[in-house]
Amino acid sequence: MLEMNKGFKPGFLWGGATAANQLEGGYNEGGKGLTIADVSPGGKIRMKLLRDDSYPLEIDTANYTYPNHLGIDFYHRYKEDIAMLAEMGFKTFRMSISWARIFPNGDDAQPNEAGLAYYEDVIDELLKHNIEPTITISHYETPLNLVKSYGGWKNRELIGLFEKYARTILERFANKVTYWMTFNEINTGVMGSFFTLGMRNESVNNNFQALHNQFVASAKAVKIAREINPNVQMGCMSIYATMYAYDCNPVTAAETMEKNRMFNYFCNDVQVRGEYPTYAYSFFAKNNVTLDIQPGDLEVIKENTMDYLSFSYYMSTAHSSDPAHSEGVQGNFFGGTKNPFLKASEWGWEIDPVGLRIALNDLYNRYGVPLYISENGLGAIDKVEADGSINDTYRIDYLQQHISEMKKAVEIDGVDLMAYTSWGCIDLVSASTGEMSKRYGFIYVDLDDEGNGTLERSRKASFDWYKKVIATNGEDLTNKD
Repeated sequence: MLEMNKGFKPGFLWGGATAANQLEGGYNEGGKGLTIADVSPGGKIRMKLLRDDSYPLEIDTANYTYPNHLGIDFYHRYKEDIAMLAEMGFKTFRMSISWARIFPNGDDAQPNEAGLAYYEDVIDELLKHNIEPTITISHYETPLNLVKSYGGWKNRELIGLFEKYARTILERFANKVTYWMTFNEINTGVMGSFFTLGMRNESVNNNFQALHNQFVASAKAVKIAREINPNVQMGCMSIYATMYAYDCNPVTAAETMEKNRMFNYFCNDVQVRGEYPTYAYSFFAKNNVTLDIQPGDLEVIKENTMDYLSFSYYMSTAHSSDPAHSEGVQGNFFGGTKNPFLKASEWGWEIDPVGLRIALNDLYNRYGVPLYISENGLGAIDKVEADGSINDTYRIDYLQQHISEMKKAVEIDGVDLMAYTSWGCIDLVSASTGEMSKRYGFIYVDLDDEGNGTLERSRKASFDWYKKVIATNGEDLTNKD
């Protein structure tokens, strides 16, 4: 008789996730070059400008603010921050390396030793506290020169430049770091994301050509890693949104299937299964997409598939083919129809814990590789009380509900889940708004959207709660002392 899993496996990787461009600061220190994040302003105008070809990719402090230039000053305060993560009992810390700290222009002949030394110090500090680093090689921070001089990822030359960058950091760190991810939320490129592809208002053809180039570059990074250290674990990373058909109309169901497979499956199919799925070729034909696939591309993709699949989960989405169900969802970047069964966050993101269990089952049954939840969390405005406390019970409730559904997926459904790293474990600059006020962390950073504040760190109520969750390996999720 088969035995069911009893809770999360021993050695489960509890922790938190960040990105260099959202917390490091020091954007022009230590020999670092500019990235696309460095010219992306904060505030409500952020996304509009980044989709506008007429907006110059330059720093314009006379008209805009750039909170990520300071971030939370992790660049100088990483020892203090890592000590607080260790106090919570973190098993892993997901971070990214900024390509432009290693190759300031992306195409430099030699790497920047100061950048390599900085990340070596951060990695060593994590290991000193028995925290496993999980490193994302490219997290929304392509060097600006590669966008302005090469046109972004539609240019095949970026494959070789990324390969050189990946080899440099893997040769330096692959014997210290076991867990790696190649591209953050790579499937946002299906929608033509500037942060992913380094391109604005491109054609569908160019978007998928850029993704193909990233698939090849990713596979080459996997190959390099295994040549250096066969024990490394290489993962792909995508954003997943559980998709529901709004009604039982077969037309709605079919349309939902098509949207689901192109957004949630396509990039994972290529990187985990090692080949383009048949439905992608149908999509390409329908949309007049003709890819420049060079000899050897498909072979390197096939031969260098992923050890695990990582994904972010923040929300689900519903689709309807009926114009009568046309009420959209404020803040839902997948679009879709408002789901009457769900509540939403302050930013209009629909909250669906059960959707996470569905996602885990869907991905594990499809791919059969270990899963790593690399981002999940609630962005909210936190109030500091007169006594300095931050009673973020709303965040505890959100995480409690999601981790409970994770546990069901493991215990009842038999999903092989290896890690959970909540997003923005220490407050950082939001990617979607470029502001500090949308906070996710267990650790509060005294900094506002205009860059005012002491940068002092303090523990929220969720800090002690998550510490208890980790200490009990997810057995005690209660919000009690």
